[in-house]
Amino acid sequence: MKLMVCVVQNYYRDVLEEGLKENGYRMTELASSGGFLKRGNTTFLIGIKDTDIENLKERMKEICLAYEKKKGKSKGPSSRYISFLIQAKDALPLMQQEKNPLNK
Repeated sequence: MKLMVCVVQNYYRDVLEEGLKENGYRMTELASSGGFLKRGNTTFLIGIKDTDIENLKERMKEICLAYEKKKGKSKGPSSRYISFLIQAKDALPLMQQEKNPLNK
């Protein structure tokens, strides 16, 4: 199991959210701002099975390209979104409470 952190340009936010939900993907959406993509953006957190990673990436690409075709303009591949994959098992230590050395 992986966690995909996907920072999406707001231009694509609605269409990506709708398209991914139609394909059965569930996500948590975080409003975000800053200089990472130089414009307003939204961060999606998506839990995904290892076997479905390539399908999700391809689906996101298809959604963006179809939207650009419909709107008649391209934002360029480097400005649609950027994503990071994190092993879900790596997050487990964050959930465990550390023992306080003062409370032995």
